[in-house]
Amino acid sequence: MEFKTLRNIENSFRQIRLYAIVFASLCIVVVGYAIWQSYHFAEQQRQKIYVLDNGKSLMLALSQDANINRPVEAREHVRRFHELFFTLAPDKRAIESNMKRAFDLADKSAFDYYQDLSEKGYYNRIISGNIQQRIEVDSVVCNFDNYPYSVRTYGQQFIIRSSNVTRRSLMTTCLLVNSVRSDSNPQGFTIEKFAVAENKDLEVIER
Repeated sequence: MEFKTLRNIENSFRQIRLYAIVFASLCIVVVGYAIWQSYHFAEQQRQKIYVLDNGKSLMLALSQDANINRPVEAREHVRRFHELFFTLAPDKRAIESNMKRAFDLADKSAFDYYQDLSEKGYYNRIISGNIQQRIEVDSVVCNFDNYPYSVRTYGQQFIIRSSNVTRRSLMTTCLLVNSVRSDSNPQGFTIEKFAVAENKDLEVIER
């Protein structure tokens, strides 16, 4: 009789120990899941930024990795440089203003090309002939496999005179390097080794 009682006590102890182990395991799983969910929730909240608009209204913005938009920013940087550098009006101050803003986006190679055109009297002919020049960038092809990034830009120049409009094909090459972002260089790139690879007349349209 005492032996059976001891066996029952031992079996009960084993069952209690088994239940305790199962319960402890479940507690560990629940706590681990809660910690993981808390960390995941904290990560999601860190991606949200609340912006005050002049201290009045609260707006929600989402953060993301800055490198995701680098290809888009690179193409916009090159496009903006070409628009500034190749858009000319028959006004010396307007040309100098555009060139100054373009030089903030590039290194000395852009200034050297400008200096070469200036010495050949290109800008003086623009002013004296009351000629306007504008550019349409068709595409900007960037290779992001190697650094610095090589870039080819394809576009069309329009030389607008009172009597006709000359359309030219334009292809330029350059290298892009990372730089410091600023008000004058919001994308944070610098153009190096800028060169015009092709610039030839396509057609002349009489006006």
